[in-house]
Amino acid sequence: MSPHRLQLLFVLMTGVILGAAGQAIIAPFAQRALAQEAKPAPDLATLAAEIESIKGKLPDQAHAMQDVGYHFANLWFAGQREHWDLANFYWLETRSHLRWAIRIIPLRKDNAGKDVDVQDILTGFENGPLKELQDAIAAKDKSLFEKRYRSTLENCYSCHKTADKPFIRPQMPSQAETYIINFDPSANWPL
Repeated sequence: MSPHRLQLLFVLMTGVILGAAGQAIIAPFAQRALAQEAKPAPDLATLAAEIESIKGKLPDQAHAMQDVGYHFANLWFAGQREHWDLANFYWLETRSHLRWAIRIIPLRKDNAGKDVDVQDILTGFENGPLKELQDAIAAKDKSLFEKRYRSTLENCYSCHKTADKPFIRPQMPSQAETYIINFDPSANWPL
């Protein structure tokens, strides 16, 4: 047999083998897809029950706010030690978890049954005190940071009062929420 015919035979056999292998790999996926198409769509009552089941497994707003407190307290100690990268990290985490809390309950009812749009409150908070705190971190100004941190904390309490939760009174943290993070900006790994 000539080298040209051997080469052609090799290419042909390779194509047959690859085609068979591809079919063996793809066939189970195609069969599953067809089987799923054959199932009837669930009715609305079934979907509603599944949604309620999922909602019961999600964290509540209090859980998200506990995370806010954790990050915001650690932010204070990072700023006190002038560890500005860590302070910025905790600032970002605080903002992220505030947003999470608002996604959980964007609209609350006060004790009179009136709607309190917590999303609007968060927008003003992010554009005001929280932004000013971020600016103090970026400026690496400890004195300004302390002033802005206290102002931000006071605004947190304003939101609690607006949501008819004046009994939730934030305070200046007396200790970090974590013992495993080193707040010293010049520390070497790990101690």
